[in-house]
Amino acid sequence: MFFPVEEILSELKDVSVSVEYDIVSIVGDGEPTLYAGLGQLIKGAKEITGKPVCVITNGSLLFDPAVRKDLSAADIVSPSLDAYDEESFRKINRSSRNLDFSRVFSGIIDFSREYKGELWLEIMLVSGINDDDESLYKLRECLREIRYDRLYINVPLRPPAETWVKPSAAERLEKAGEILGGVSIQTFSDQDFQSGIEDDYQAIISVIGRHAMRAGEIERFLENRGNDNASDIFARLDGDPEVEKIHYQNIVIYRKK
Repeated sequence: MFFPVEEILSELKDVSVSVEYDIVSIVGDGEPTLYAGLGQLIKGAKEITGKPVCVITNGSLLFDPAVRKDLSAADIVSPSLDAYDEESFRKINRSSRNLDFSRVFSGIIDFSREYKGELWLEIMLVSGINDDDESLYKLRECLREIRYDRLYINVPLRPPAETWVKPSAAERLEKAGEILGGVSIQTFSDQDFQSGIEDDYQAIISVIGRHAMRAGEIERFLENRGNDNASDIFARLDGDPEVEKIHYQNIVIYRKK
């Protein structure tokens, strides 16, 4: 259960009255479908907020009927499909040995045919791994077996597990859009972070405990909160033993260790 459903819903109820939002997304620092209370959480979030609920998942457990049942209450489910066979699945997703590509892929297919809400697929492209024409056409063959409403093409914008991982070049993303018919997430503008925590530094710590922030995002976050002492905040972050500072793709990124 990780955390009691009631505790999460209580926090959601408190924060939902202090920020503007269009949708409740369940993603967190980890895989949401591992949470035993997911079905209750989805239903409770809809009752409290009256807003649509989206679950962002790696899709690895959609073969489980119990997980599919829990997700059926969501308005939008966004699973990932980055691979097209066992070899690419191991290379990109590096899942537990208890999982194999055919099982995961079959689960996504089954869920897509049962699910009554909107299915938004996401494909993460990695340079030299799954962004060549041959890989893109194989991914397109997989897509033909899935009923989905939208397809988003993404690249690793934040530090991945391995330093050799690089985002696909712009021309590869354009080609992927042509072959797969999806929309590149890079075309969207950055979204601003928000927090109900009054102290600016603690608010940032709270956010990076769940989601890494680029230096530019932290600057905008502070600016939106009326804080003009960004240099002091960055000095504290740089000296905090619980904060990790990463240089990736010429970008400085902060996250909680």
